[in-house]
Amino acid sequence: MRHLEFILRRLLTSLFVLLGVSIITFFIARVVPTDAASLYAGPKARPEELARIREKLGLDKPLPTQYFIYMGELLQGDLGNSISTKRPITQEISDRLPATLELLLAGMFLAMLIGVPLGVLSARWQGKLPDLVVRLISIIGVSMPAFFLGLLLQIIFFRNLEWLPLIGRLDADIRFISPVTEITRFIVLDSLLTRNWVALKDALLHLILPAFTLAAYPIGLIARMTRATMLEVLEQDYIRTARAYGIRDSVITYLYALKNAISPTLTVIGLTFAFALTGTFFVEIIFTWPGLGLFTTRSLLNLDYPAIMGMTLLGASGYALINLIVDVVQSWVDPRVSLN
Repeated sequence: MRHLEFILRRLLTSLFVLLGVSIITFFIARVVPTDAASLYAGPKARPEELARIREKLGLDKPLPTQYFIYMGELLQGDLGNSISTKRPITQEISDRLPATLELLLAGMFLAMLIGVPLGVLSARWQGKLPDLVVRLISIIGVSMPAFFLGLLLQIIFFRNLEWLPLIGRLDADIRFISPVTEITRFIVLDSLLTRNWVALKDALLHLILPAFTLAAYPIGLIARMTRATMLEVLEQDYIRTARAYGIRDSVITYLYALKNAISPTLTVIGLTFAFALTGTFFVEIIFTWPGLGLFTTRSLLNLDYPAIMGMTLLGASGYALINLIVDVVQSWVDPRVSLN
């Protein structure tokens, strides 16, 4: 019951946050010095055609009226049409969301798989060579820009070593040799479900470089947070007592210390996951990954304000949802965390 009350309270707070985001984004997008009707109709449109499009888009009405019309359509699940592609934004999002989520989940899986063990290793060997190496890796991961790391990996693993593909989700000839049957639109999962091993191998190879590029920053944050919390926990009295009883060091580290130190790390994982949701832009551009980041970047360049609004609200909703999940998971992992 306490968890349900907490979730309902957080959902109500999130609604107010999303409302504020929608107001700010809507009015900022409308005051940009550009004519949305001209962008929609093209540079050679006649004045009467522009007037008709302004009426169709509701641009001839006052800003508050436009906002209430937009919110009414939003509550019905309608984000409007993209000025650039002339397609519904909900359709654009649904077509590209699986690609972004596949990259995002792969990147965060690598971040947790690498970051947490590195943090534990660094804490166990504090002040020694493994600790120095892990701290150096963390600093590099946090400091190196994603676009630079992506280009560097492409040069090394595609151009020089010729081990991994350069761009995209699949090679062009896969659709002729071994086409993927769409079930979930997650290529790796669909290939696995249909036992299409040729496409699965190719999809995984295409996923390695962009996923690692996306994971570099979270790896550094997770490793540093895990190290800091582990060092604090390892100094507690019950850890000294466990060592005095002769319990193996590995059991103390992974069963006792890590369990009690993981809560702050979960917060960092959640925040970096939400950050990566909008941080895929550079990665998707570098690797020509057909996801939301590539679509949003093109929308920004084309001043496609309906698409910008839709993507902003999607990102804000993702932040709110992920933070809620992290809080609930923290309370489940660590009973000391209060939900009041």
